[in-house]
Amino acid sequence: MPSFSRLVRFLARDGRTYYGDAILPRGVTDISKARQARVVQGDIFGQHTVTDQVADIRLLLAPLAPEDVRTVRCLGLNYAAHAKESNMPIPQYPVVFYKPATSLTGPTDPIPIHPLAQQHTGLDYECELVAVIGKPCADVPEARALDHVLGYAVGNDVSHRDWQLKLGGGQWSLGKGFDGWAPFGPGIVGRDLVPDPQRLGIRTRVNGETVQDSTTADMAFGVARTIAFLSQGTTLMPGDVIFTGTPQGVGMGRNPQVWLKDGDVVEVELDGVGTCTNKVEFSPARSAKL
Repeated sequence: MPSFSRLVRFLARDGRTYYGDAILPRGVTDISKARQARVVQGDIFGQHTVTDQVADIRLLLAPLAPEDVRTVRCLGLNYAAHAKESNMPIPQYPVVFYKPATSLTGPTDPIPIHPLAQQHTGLDYECELVAVIGKPCADVPEARALDHVLGYAVGNDVSHRDWQLKLGGGQWSLGKGFDGWAPFGPGIVGRDLVPDPQRLGIRTRVNGETVQDSTTADMAFGVARTIAFLSQGTTLMPGDVIFTGTPQGVGMGRNPQVWLKDGDVVEVELDGVGTCTNKVEFSPARSAKL
């Protein structure tokens, strides 16, 4: 586990959806540049084969099918410089919250902004390293935690600060859990290609302007330490997705503050993995159905 190098899920030109191992030009590591993939057959978390069948990629999808996702855990205030810009201390323990699985979308899908989230200001971006669990682990020591990782992706923990901090009753999930508010991908790089997840550059661009530019070395709780902590008393399962926090540079931490607006294009990028490019789209109001 795994036998693939760069797992993608994609709509092929033949109209079918496949898992595949992305084929990249020599010297290219950004999975979003893949135009073909070798079809993967079998259980991506278990016995599977990278076949010789090559399919043309029409559209990269979220790298895990909905039925293959278990939970979506997220960490807050996990970069030292981000905690500083938020005027909060580095936490003693990881700050954990959950997003619903319906928040997950693909690397080029629009970010839909529900009318409820249009009523107040505070729409923000957060580039994050995403770790995907590949085999069960419980009470795993930090030294062996990365053995349970299927691979890594990059994601955007889209957030609405008013609903997160002022209007959500003290719970972060409402301001972070809208449908489509966790685009990730563009694929999953196998853990063997990322020997040290704490040495990766990570950044965000909004409309082409770099607004976050950091390194995963600034994490307060690295990936191995996070997995070891989360597995204490709670078994992590294949398909568990972990967003590991964002570095400094979020819109909330700027002076003056900068919020996303309708039509903005947000790119989140992780070295060795690739880029997700998603456009903010304000959804029209519709009548509520009871």
